[in-house]
Amino acid sequence: MENLVIKGSHGTFFTPNVTFSTSGICEISGESYLEESFEFYDNLIKWIDNFFAEGASSIQLSFKLTYFNTSSSRAILDLLTSLKGHQEEGKEVMVNWYYPDPDNDEMRMEAEDYIDETGLEINLISYPA
Repeated sequence: MENLVIKGSHGTFFTPNVTFSTSGICEISGESYLEESFEFYDNLIKWIDNFFAEGASSIQLSFKLTYFNTSSSRAILDLLTSLKGHQEEGKEVMVNWYYPDPDNDEMRMEAEDYIDETGLEINLISYPA
């Protein structure tokens, strides 16, 4: 298994930076405004599924997104739901959600919605905007 690194880009659509390491330390950052959100995030879900299938027992995923569109939001929900499934199978899953404070309550509220919808514990971490 190899690390997954996707360099974010800004054009007509915005692709987030992705760094998924076989050490289990993973991050998604930047902006996510994609034409094919489900395809993009499905590749991340598959990487995580393979990561655990190859014997890994824990993962830490940090989100440091400054913006994402509705389509990305739904795809992120799928990713978090997948992580919850791995957690229920006995894997250690830690999710950190970074949001700018005090200027962006919306990003914090999005994470709170994900917590409610998935039952997954997400650490909410503010940082100065």
